[in-house]
Amino acid sequence: MNPAPTAATQADTAPPPTRPASPGLLGRLGAWSAQHVKVVLAAWILVVVALGAFAPQVTSALSGAGWQADGSQSVKVRQLAQQHFAGDASSAIEIVVTADQPVTDPAVQHVITEATRIAAADPRVSTVVAHQPGATISKDGRTAVLLAGAKASPDDMVRAADHLKGPLAALSGHGITVHATGASVLWSDFNAANHDAMMKSEITSWPVTLAILVLAFGSLVAAGLPLLLTMAGLAASAGSLVLISHLFPVSVWAMNFAMMFALALGIDYALFLVVRYRSARMGRSLSSTEAVAETMDTAGKAVLLSGATVLVSLSAVMLVPSPAFRSMAGGIMLAVLFVLGATLTLLPAVLGKLGHRVDALALPWVKSGEHRSPRFSGWGERLWKHPVRYGAVALAVLLALAAPVIGLRTAMPSITVLPQDASARAGYTAVQDAFGAGAPGTLQILTPSGTAQEVAAQVAHTPGIAGAMPAQPAADGSGWSMIQAVPTVDPSSPQLAHTVDTLRAELPKDTLVGGAAVENLDLQHLLTQKTPLVIGVVMGLGFLLLLIALRAPLISALGTAASLLSTGAAFGVARLVFQDGHGASLLGFHPQGFLDGWAPVFFFAMIFAIAMDYTVFLLASAKEHYERSGNPREAMVGALAHSGRVIFAAAGVMVAVFFTFALSGPLPPKEMGIVLGVAVLLDAALVRLVLLPVMLRLTGRAAWHTPAWLDRVLPKISFSHG
Repeated sequence: MNPAPTAATQADTAPPPTRPASPGLLGRLGAWSAQHVKVVLAAWILVVVALGAFAPQVTSALSGAGWQADGSQSVKVRQLAQQHFAGDASSAIEIVVTADQPVTDPAVQHVITEATRIAAADPRVSTVVAHQPGATISKDGRTAVLLAGAKASPDDMVRAADHLKGPLAALSGHGITVHATGASVLWSDFNAANHDAMMKSEITSWPVTLAILVLAFGSLVAAGLPLLLTMAGLAASAGSLVLISHLFPVSVWAMNFAMMFALALGIDYALFLVVRYRSARMGRSLSSTEAVAETMDTAGKAVLLSGATVLVSLSAVMLVPSPAFRSMAGGIMLAVLFVLGATLTLLPAVLGKLGHRVDALALPWVKSGEHRSPRFSGWGERLWKHPVRYGAVALAVLLALAAPVIGLRTAMPSITVLPQDASARAGYTAVQDAFGAGAPGTLQILTPSGTAQEVAAQVAHTPGIAGAMPAQPAADGSGWSMIQAVPTVDPSSPQLAHTVDTLRAELPKDTLVGGAAVENLDLQHLLTQKTPLVIGVVMGLGFLLLLIALRAPLISALGTAASLLSTGAAFGVARLVFQDGHGASLLGFHPQGFLDGWAPVFFFAMIFAIAMDYTVFLLASAKEHYERSGNPREAMVGALAHSGRVIFAAAGVMVAVFFTFALSGPLPPKEMGIVLGVAVLLDAALVRLVLLPVMLRLTGRAAWHTPAWLDRVLPKISFSHG
């Protein structure tokens, strides 16, 4: 006697409709693209060629600075110092000359003269201030510091550092060493080291990515489709960033993150659409155009919603008034827009043209057109039978990994994130050896000239200050005077923040405290202040988008909240690795004792965007099945059967890409690789493939209930075709 068929088996064996349903808006867009392949291809070729022509300029055109808190005291000090004190600002370039003999030796003086000539010849340098006894010559007389004043913006001073540090280092020899250092050189070295590391990681990840793509798609032709989307999106976004950089500075990191997100989302979206396209054609007499229309009406809506969620998540970073953060978020958003546009137009056109040839060069064990995975269907049935057992284990693991977040500390990166042979770090070390631990973090204090002497005396007697120079009035008669004060501690020491707070609290209100180290402190304070706001806005907007799309407040709220679990667990692991140093020797770095300050805000937005990407795929598929069957069991099991493999494969690619960054040299790419890789791994394995299905099981029909008042307000969006 045969058992009664379940809802799942009924769905599988139900005969396909004899006539395709009337397509919706996205279905009509997909059908039009499939019917006008030449027009779509020509349009995209035009866009890629026109914008891609500017892409080779992306590295040189984008800015290297911008890591600042706009409107802060330290930024005001830098601007005033550049304007009234001959460029003696935090963005000035310090040239450190150390020798085995006194700096008064003719050979050393010749090198100093050459260094002065090289720096003065750069149009971005205002003037070169010579070394001065008792100020910029060490007590042993063997180290001298020249100051190349900032005549240009901080971004241009980073470019000046790019050009000057090589020729200056070439003057070294015969017991004399020359290093450029200071904030501008630090960012120059920092950007170069991270760019090289990210390029190395991306090259390393390509073979792994391609292998996973072939396994996931099952054919070489289909595996190439994500690359088509990625290449089109990257070329267009790179050229756009170059053009935008003529209007306002765009961080060079914007392109690095844009490349990473374009690849990740291109793979996700292509996987979802291609798998759904195969399903539409399997065992049915649909034409390529009809299959594309059905694909776009179902999976296309999920992709559009996913893209909107990613954009919303990243837009919250714009709430942080820092040029680097805003331009990085903007760069990623631009790449997402181009990839999304290619997914909704270019991919349907290619699918329509390929037809059944999308399965060309298929692997021997792959069933062409297979859509419902028996393995993930079986996993869904197991979760339906034992939801508490599996849900409790997953929840316990996530909470245990998230627990260390309670003791997480953040700060801006220290000099140790640079390689030891980097110019900025070598010069930094030389300055510390010659002038004391706090010398690289010299404070710049601006005060009205009328009270300058009293303020200078007060600064000199402030705890945490090793010494202060006499007040120097501005030569242009602006009424400002500058006091340079050397702290007693290294610029990355937490004690420096206390010293700066003391000065700002006790000095007259019209006195400003700044300097390169203080700019980092002000940025860190801003990030700490804005983090709760960014998190709240990201989650609120993410929930709102899910609510509009799913029209189900309960599961929208649960899906949004579940994203916090993988995020918290990822930062818990980050604390154990980067703050406490567990596994530091394996990954090849020395722990700073904290996580870089920009990680919580920026990484949270990125993790939430990726997590919601998977949430949308799973819940959109569940909604489609619920609309067709009205059965909560089929909604949960069918969603896993149809989207589980896509989520698993997409996460596999992302984890492989992110973990290659953990092997990179500098510390920031390691942090990014570990935090994002762990987050994606945990989110896909424990949240989207365990906890969220368990939530669907436990809430049943209530998960999809729409209150009457909400039903009247929300738009009617269906994820089933027709």
